[in-house]
Order: sequence, then C-alpha cells, then structure tokens
Amino acid sequence: MTDGCRAVCFDMDGTLLDTKVDYGRMASLILERLAEAGVPQELLDGRQGYKFNVDRAFEWMRKNRSDSEIQEVSDSVAKAARDLEMERVDEARPFPGVPEMLTEIRAKGYRTGVLTRGCREYAETAMRIAGVDVYIDAMVCRDDYPEVDAKPSPVAMNHMADALGVRPDEILYVGDHKMDWMCARDASAKFVAVTSGTFTKEQWLAEDPEMVILDDCSGISGMI
Repeated sequence: MTDGCRAVCFDMDGTLLDTKVDYGRMASLILERLAEAGVPQELLDGRQGYKFNVDRAFEWMRKNRSDSEIQEVSDSVAKAARDLEMERVDEARPFPGVPEMLTEIRAKGYRTGVLTRGCREYAETAMRIAGVDVYIDAMVCRDDYPEVDAKPSPVAMNHMADALGVRPDEILYVGDHKMDWMCARDASAKFVAVTSGTFTKEQWLAEDPEMVILDDCSGISGMI
C-alpha cells in the first residue's frame, strides 16, 4: 500500500504523542459557547466531537448572525479550545519507539508531516516537549486555515501535501480517529489506523473490514 508514497504524515494526539487533553470537557465548553450564541439546541449534539457541532453551528450563524457576531463566537471557541489544550501540554510524551521510527523513515527518504486539529501554539509546544519536533518537516494545525478546512475535510490533507511539496495521493497518513481516516480517504491519501488513541480494532473494522491496523505508529517503519 506504500507504492508511490513520498511522505508519511501523522495525526498528533493519540497517534504520535501520548497527551492529556480533556476532549470531553472541551466539547462541553464549546457546546456551551455555541448555545450562548443562540445556536438552536437541535443543531448541537454532545455525542459528537466539537468539529461536527462547530460546522453545523457556523453554517446556521452565517444565515442568522452578522460577520462581527460570527467572529466573536469563533474567537471565543478558539480560545476555549486553546486554553484546554495548553493546560497539561507539559505532560506530552512520544509513544514508545516513535523517535526511532521517525529516524528510520526519514533515512529512507520520506518526508514527514503532522496534520492535527490542535492549535499551532499547542502542537508546536507539545512536539517540542516530547522531543520529536526535530524529526518533522512540516505541520498543519487547526488555526492555520479556516475552521471549515480542518479534518475531516480533505482540504486539510491538501494543505498538508502543499506544505510538503507532494500530492495528497503520495501521502501515507496515520491516525487514531475516524476523522483521520475520512480526511485521508476523501483526499485519496493512503491510511493506516492505530489503536493507541481513540478507536479500538473493533471500531476500525466496523468502519472498513479491510482497514490496515497497527497497535501504534512505531510499526510504520516496517511497512515502508
């Protein structure tokens, strides 16, 4: 499945790094912000990640709120997410074998990237604290582009490809969440799932019975 690949890219939290962001609390806080802005309750679903709620909420606001009101809510949501991400960033650690894996794939001539829904301040800090920033050629973060471009949109993978100077279909992307897979699939990038973060093997197979699944991303170097 790696034929034609020129780059290997990774999700960050739960894939490359073991981090301590409280995503349940983040989703709750952002739902509160959206409800306070007048977004109808029927558009907000606490069972889903905040990305899906934000997309629906801002679609509604574009029809019912002024540009200045939308920007105010957007800034509030971004600050809430950033503050929670930074709370325990000093606890970020690479999963076992990650530095060695990154060293090996770079030695084989592959470019490396991180495509994350974390904000840039958080992502750069976490990668530096974990000691793996030096192995990465480019990062694309949540606030580098408009929210609508973020995963699971395939546009996020296009931005990653541009940052690395390759095509999306020349990327092997590794992730722990359904949004990672959706982003790769819809951009024609190749995908490998890991069970070190959000999704279990059973959940991955329920999405695609032919999914390539690893326990963690350290096994990538043996695949390419």
